[in-house]
Amino acid sequence: MTNFDTDLYNRTALVCGASQGIGLASAVSLASLGCRVTLFARDPQRLGEAMAELPIVPGVEHDIAVADFHDPGMVLNEAAGAMDRAGGFDILINNTGGPPGGTITEATGDAFLKAMNAHLVNNQNLANLVLPGMKQNGFGRIVNIISTSVKCPIPGLGISNTVRAAVAAWAKTLAGEVARDKVTINSVLPGFTDTTRLSSLFEAKAGRMGTDAGRVRDEAVASIPMGRLGEPEEVAAAVAFYCTPAASYITGTVLAVDGGRTPTI
Repeated sequence: MTNFDTDLYNRTALVCGASQGIGLASAVSLASLGCRVTLFARDPQRLGEAMAELPIVPGVEHDIAVADFHDPGMVLNEAAGAMDRAGGFDILINNTGGPPGGTITEATGDAFLKAMNAHLVNNQNLANLVLPGMKQNGFGRIVNIISTSVKCPIPGLGISNTVRAAVAAWAKTLAGEVARDKVTINSVLPGFTDTTRLSSLFEAKAGRMGTDAGRVRDEAVASIPMGRLGEPEEVAAAVAFYCTPAASYITGTVLAVDGGRTPTI
């Protein structure tokens, strides 16, 4: 029987959307396990501030990469440079801020294409970039931070619901194709998590309903069996576990981290 091995020392990770929220919390969790982390996002100032939050591990030096995730070419180019500096990536965390809220009947085709580029196309490009090295080394972890809308669409998030479902289907397909290479592909589905993104969605919904954001927040909390919002660190714990050797026989799965809110099995 193997030990419960969560050591990521000498491993390298590219963490997308890592300047704040769940992405930053995931980077902190991976770094605390000894992983060398590259923080990847569009705002260099926030990335610099985020770098200061990573735990100090002797012999481990972290890095940053900067790109606008609405420009897949830029994302791929910057990721390739970061991979060269890191000597390859053992871990890829796909995480990008979601599209604006709104009903699906109000959405435009251009808005769908923009969201698909930011999420699905970037995920595919980054996976193609890192997979050859993962296969060669016999170790790889790709974790996608998506949404519980994969299991149950969330009203008022028409574009996001659609794109997130596409990412989940992409991940499940990829998992089957690379499983024999000892590369695992899994997805974490955050529920209502206390982030800047969630606050902006509450404010936008309040504006549409003619009420205040505090009331919208209270209604959201009331829908959660645990009676509170999640913390980014709680989602990050699931992300980090998927990346460890202990999770070596888990692939093609989705895990809701939502306080019990999702009404499906």
